[in-house]
Amino acid sequence: MATLRITRAVNLLHRQFSGFNLGPIQRMSHLHTTRAIGTVFRIDRPAQFVSLNNLRDNKGSRKTKKRVGRGHGSGHGKTCGRGQKGQKSRSGNSKPGPGFEGGQTPLMRVFPKRGFKNAHARDLQPLNLDKIQHWINTGRLDASKPITLKSIYDANLVKFKDGVSLLGRGSGYLQVPITIEVTRASKEAIKRVEELGGRVVCVYHNKLALRALLKPEKFAILPKSAMPMTAKMRRMYEDKERRGFLAEGIKEEYVPVSFNFERRVNEAV
Repeated sequence: MATLRITRAVNLLHRQFSGFNLGPIQRMSHLHTTRAIGTVFRIDRPAQFVSLNNLRDNKGSRKTKKRVGRGHGSGHGKTCGRGQKGQKSRSGNSKPGPGFEGGQTPLMRVFPKRGFKNAHARDLQPLNLDKIQHWINTGRLDASKPITLKSIYDANLVKFKDGVSLLGRGSGYLQVPITIEVTRASKEAIKRVEELGGRVVCVYHNKLALRALLKPEKFAILPKSAMPMTAKMRRMYEDKERRGFLAEGIKEEYVPVSFNFERRVNEAV
């Protein structure tokens, strides 16, 4: 029994220090085996114990750096172990880049380009009515005040770059009248908001006006909002069916927050 305990202890010791060069510490040596006595083990006494000053890596675990081009005596001079000629001796003979197909025309060049990226396109983030109602129920939006892009930005309702497009998904969940200013709105969303007695106004913002609306603290003097420049933009914001802020019957009744300069100055102060 004692021999078995010693055997287990020694095996555990060797497993723990298997990654180190233990030097003088020897493993168990098998002496002899007989039917009467059985297997007998002996633990050799180490010449010295493991300490910080005799720890070292196993032999062969750390290889020296191959220094080429240092003369014939090193064995790696002149041709640096590459031989005389051939493709493997040339410079730049590395792994080919992605898309290389052995010399034939790669797939990315076989087929032509298709389409283009419009540099003047605006990236409008969709916003649905059910999410607005959820934000109102949780107290993150105040339905008694006009919901502007500034309110949407402060409430972290959606993250947008150029503006917000109001959509009608989940229109049945909207139960309170709201006044909301967005960049664009669908007909279904406009219909549901106005059924409840609310108002939808689509307002134009260029990059400077949008930044001044969202972060007025960045400006010493607030810039005035610009009007739409292109004819297509003007037609869209003068369309009453789209609830543009320049449409007849809307511009006389409602002034957007971004175009109410005195109100913006008072809010910034």
